[in-house]
Amino acid sequence: MERIRMTDVVTLLGLPQPPAGRVSCYVRCPCCDGERDKHLNINFKKEVFRCAKCGVSGGILDLYALFTGIDRDRVWRDLAERLRLNERPNLPEHRSFQQPVETLIADAATRHHTYSALLSMLGLANAHRENLHNRGLSDRDIAKLGYKSMPLANNSELVRRVLETGADPQGVPGFFRTKVGWWSFIHQRSGILIPVRDVQGRIQGLQLRLDNTENRKFRWISSVELTGGCGSPAWTHLAGKPGKMVVLTEGPMKADVIHALSGLTVLAVPGVNALQRLEEALTELRTQGVREIKTAFDMDYIANCYVQSAYDKLMALLGRMGFRHGTYVWDPRYKGLDDFIWAKLQDVISRASVDKLAI
Repeated sequence: MERIRMTDVVTLLGLPQPPAGRVSCYVRCPCCDGERDKHLNINFKKEVFRCAKCGVSGGILDLYALFTGIDRDRVWRDLAERLRLNERPNLPEHRSFQQPVETLIADAATRHHTYSALLSMLGLANAHRENLHNRGLSDRDIAKLGYKSMPLANNSELVRRVLETGADPQGVPGFFRTKVGWWSFIHQRSGILIPVRDVQGRIQGLQLRLDNTENRKFRWISSVELTGGCGSPAWTHLAGKPGKMVVLTEGPMKADVIHALSGLTVLAVPGVNALQRLEEALTELRTQGVREIKTAFDMDYIANCYVQSAYDKLMALLGRMGFRHGTYVWDPRYKGLDDFIWAKLQDVISRASVDKLAI
């Protein structure tokens, strides 16, 4: 059987091939890169891709859908027509083309059940709890959010216990089959697991905040390169219950902290440029009564022309969808709205303590 290869799709998309002697190359990510940035890596040997900036990842069909905007369910048909699979000359009659075998992502209910079972069996390291305390989260907040430490060893035994709950890891990013066929969960460097929730509060994916790194601190939990594994889309995340107004920011952890400190309902995208799933989330929120969006991206968007360009596109999207919209602005000494709110709350607590001592 002949099948579509990554090289076929890359050629159709007009993307570069890797240099001689290499199996991968970097191209501009359509979700988050500016004109001169290249964060999306395409691996031609493993036939997968992943963006180091926003985390979007997947296989051959996902890459084609990402760059063309075609619905994932229609990709195979479109590729078959463009590559004229049934008309290729000089192929023996017994040879035919087959669709690449990729594990389809499980439905939202299955992912929520499986991730919930996994997280219930994990703990939170003291260093990670202290990190979250320093961001303004209380132990009660942490328990409610479900943050846990990344498991580092014996993950097959861990997943065996997950399976005993009736969970199904098939098509759930992060889970894969070992060489002997057992289900397991990916082993990565240490960090904090962040449940990423949809508008209904279900855990649709996981992010990992890595310890001891300055670059790419946040990564999507994915097992796309492993047997039986699955890639993770760059999901949106909702913190709090929808009301008439929602704050839009960058990053699930930032959204959780802003909500915990202020009570505001916050919708997070993976990055200011990663807006491919935002319209879907906003459409659902509109049915729940949301009428106004206040953006609260990190203050560096003011000086970053590429971020500013993406911000302008976002404003146009909100206008087309009929939302009233505006922007929160704060002291630029604080990068994010979460940092600003936490600093001001600490000032209030400090002044109150001084006043109490004076009395």
